[in-house]
Amino acid sequence: MKWILYIWVALVLDYLLGDPRWLPHPVRLIGGLAIRLEPPMRARFASARIAGLVTALAVIGITALAAWAGLALAEGAAPWLGHIMAVLMLYTAFAARDLDRHGRSVQAALKRGDLPLARRRVSRMVGRDTEPLDEHGVTRATVESVGENTVDGVIAPLFFAFLGGPVAAMAYKAVSTLDSTFGYRNERYLLFGWASARLDDAVNYLPARINVLLTALAARVLKEDSCAAWRVAWRDGPRHSSPNAGLAEAATAGALGVQLGGPVYRHGRLEEMPTFGDPRHPLSPDDIARACRLMMGATLAGAVLFSVVRGMILWAF
Repeated sequence: MKWILYIWVALVLDYLLGDPRWLPHPVRLIGGLAIRLEPPMRARFASARIAGLVTALAVIGITALAAWAGLALAEGAAPWLGHIMAVLMLYTAFAARDLDRHGRSVQAALKRGDLPLARRRVSRMVGRDTEPLDEHGVTRATVESVGENTVDGVIAPLFFAFLGGPVAAMAYKAVSTLDSTFGYRNERYLLFGWASARLDDAVNYLPARINVLLTALAARVLKEDSCAAWRVAWRDGPRHSSPNAGLAEAATAGALGVQLGGPVYRHGRLEEMPTFGDPRHPLSPDDIARACRLMMGATLAGAVLFSVVRGMILWAF
């Protein structure tokens, strides 16, 4: 039962503190390790795909081993130190507060009428070109980012934390960071990043589908459209090229009664993306706050659901 307590304490810390910039974050270390391993792995293996696979496995293995060793050393030094180390690892795995802050900072800029500032702030959240975006485009990008990142920023690490504690949560963050670092469909990473992208799809497959349920539950409590969240997720989510991202975006669109998706500019090129949801009302900056509340609600619902399931399993066995 101690993992359940650790996870709840970590969630409270994340809610109160977010991700302080002065605190060394494992994701930065994992990303740095991945980048350092890329050149020697490319030189070692003739196949870029094999080089990428070995790099991914090495990063995940080193991350998991470091997490396990850190916990073992801390517990060996003093039991209370082991408790603190476990909570800190879990705390760094969750990004609900940062996602909320980033989203609301964009909304605040839009409310002040400062579109250039809103574009700069949303550029930290998305990979698309933000300079061409008007108010609607900035709002859409922000709501989409909050919806999509609910899975890999909160629900998936929460799922793996309940499944295997801090080591599993850190291993998941390694997979997610690898995808963010190498999972691009460009000439450089199409083959090298293939393994990272496929691993990310695999580990997020179940959490993304659980997130549809959690979003619908949160929508019910927050008086959003719970039925539409569920219906639109399964109707429109499969349109996305990703097996997971579309479900999260579509569930958010359904719950809020807005339409997300559509054309985006990346590196100066227009890309046609599928749409999610029905435009029952036009997007406005207020929808950013609604999306953030929905994300926080799904986080709480996930923590409760996973706690109950883990508790029942422990009680039964």
